[in-house]
Amino acid sequence: MQNNIFFIVLWTACVVATIIGAALAVRRPVGRYIGRVAVGVLFVVGGALLHVINLVRGDDYAGFADPAHFAWVTTAWRAVVPPNHVLLIGLLILFEATAGVLVISGRWTRLGYVAVIAFHLLLWLFGWFETVYALIMLPPLVLLLHAETRLNRHRDRPAVPSR
Repeated sequence: MQNNIFFIVLWTACVVATIIGAALAVRRPVGRYIGRVAVGVLFVVGGALLHVINLVRGDDYAGFADPAHFAWVTTAWRAVVPPNHVLLIGLLILFEATAGVLVISGRWTRLGYVAVIAFHLLLWLFGWFETVYALIMLPPLVLLLHAETRLNRHRDRPAVPSR
């Protein structure tokens, strides 16, 4: 139970920090850094580490897709994931850890945000909670990606020589 409380607090803090970071990133560079850290921690600790803990505990993720919006999602999930949960959740761990590290990296932040946004675009399929969560997260993630793109576009612009 303490494990669940920790992750609920962590997820909530990361979601709030992501929203604040995105709002600030529109005008202030500090917002980009708040967003990077929040999203990076969310994916590395709140995602990848949680899945490592779940696998060690023996969770096979069989019931994850039960609340899905479409029966085919639940059916496909139950047919594919539980029998191969170590491999598939292992790949999910690798994906989430990589996306989180890319977001934090600075150099590859935009690629990390693209991965994180793609993840959230697919997550809605798994139920109403995931749909609401994705709808809350997608606008700030897009704003953070835009802020990073705007920053890099500004950096890549050649300096105009003064006369």
